Amino acid sequence: VVTQITPTEIYVEILNKSMCAACHAKSACTMSDMSIKRIKIYRTSNEVYHVGEEVLVVMKKTLGLRAVWISYVIPLIILLTLLLTLLGCKVSEPMSALISVGSVALYYVLVKIFNISLERNLYFKIRK
Repeated sequence: VVTQITPTEIYVEILNKSMCAACHAKSACTMSDMSIKRIKIYRTSNEVYHVGEEVLVVMKKTLGLRAVWISYVIPLIILLTLLLTLLGCKVSEPMSALISVGSVALYYVLVKIFNISLERNLYFKIRK
């Protein structure tokens, strides 16, 4: 659902609910999980949208794969490569683990710093 419109951006709220949220026994169970996600979509067309309008949020499959690589695969490669290399160089296990985890933390800090460039490449589009 469109919640806010600016000249360059459209804000959309998505109701994210687990399968438990549709269950008739959810009031007796603490497993039900519903949350609202708010995302920003850059306007790329001249199509007119209105606040309160229901829209379809889409993303290219390749962009999803890119996000998985940035978030999970590259950090795992960094962690395993450093850990195995340091252990092979006879560095103590605690020091190898500390350096490996620290390097992954540094990677995430760099990803956060360059978030603006990632945000421009990993974007959503909407359709009526």
